[in-house]
Amino acid sequence: MGVKRFEGCYTALITPMKSDFEVDFEGLRRLVEFQVREGVSGVLAVGTTGESPTLTHEESIRVIRETHEVAGGKCTVIGGTGSNCTEKTMEMTREVYDFGIRCVLLVDPYYNGPSSLEIRREYVEPIAGAFPDVQVIPYVIPGRTGTQLLPQDLAILHAKFKNVRAVKEATGNLDNMRLTRKLCGEDFDILSGDDDKTYEMMMDPAIRASGVISVASNVAPRAVQRFTMAILEGRSREAEGLLEALKPLFSIVTVRTEEETPYGKVSCRARNPLPYKALMNILGMPSGPCRRPLGKMTKKGLDVVLNAARTVYEKNPEILKPIEDFFDVDLSDRLYNIRYLEGLAYDQY
Repeated sequence: MGVKRFEGCYTALITPMKSDFEVDFEGLRRLVEFQVREGVSGVLAVGTTGESPTLTHEESIRVIRETHEVAGGKCTVIGGTGSNCTEKTMEMTREVYDFGIRCVLLVDPYYNGPSSLEIRREYVEPIAGAFPDVQVIPYVIPGRTGTQLLPQDLAILHAKFKNVRAVKEATGNLDNMRLTRKLCGEDFDILSGDDDKTYEMMMDPAIRASGVISVASNVAPRAVQRFTMAILEGRSREAEGLLEALKPLFSIVTVRTEEETPYGKVSCRARNPLPYKALMNILGMPSGPCRRPLGKMTKKGLDVVLNAARTVYEKNPEILKPIEDFFDVDLSDRLYNIRYLEGLAYDQY
């Protein structure tokens, strides 16, 4: 297996749904075609952004298969085969391997709470050992999983397995990332798992991230790819300009609002993929609803999403222009006509 570097933008694909909550596979293929046309380095199918917790095993396999059919050979296709059960992960990895997937993302096991030692020995090692020609990317996101594969165990994995040479880093902890770089060395790729931290992670000389697995690139793939490549190639002025242009989109991966209830104020947090599914519905891209228990935005939250999109459209229209061209929509209508907001927010808290 040749050494593969993970550089640039890898889009964490939204999984579009029909109004009856069935997966919209035709819409999925269109979204993947869009990503390929816009030149991203790769796509991730069935990540958290793709609502992996609520897809059945059969749906997950088909989403990855159809993504591979459209994008395979044109960009890197990463299959999200991780779970909180090693046997399930092994089975899913074997199935996607059989139709050609050679890169998988393994999220830290959630809820059952294994130690970092157990994650390494009882989860990542069995997969990496069973599939030596598959690139295995651990996904470290303690805010969602309640556990964490530590830099020391990442380094042990990297030293032992040639196919463990990248991590999706979503701890939000820069010191953790610096330790990962120190222990894993230069032949190891750190990919940002948070759009809004990508610039800092790539520019920090002690982290030197090589790209991002991005949510924002669902709607701005060309711009996020250009942004990451400008940093890698030392075009600092271009990178800084793109960062400013993309910041409104980076800011809505999670939307926080303060809401009124009959019993006082509460803080409400709409988490990925809900804000981006709402945005893609507004923009006229295949999206549909989220599967329960995810639901809808609050009206305040939807306003935050809409204002971010309008800011980008008004100040840097070239970022969203590819959506108009590919999906044949008029954003000057969709972003300012309230009928496109119908059904995207709860009527009341």
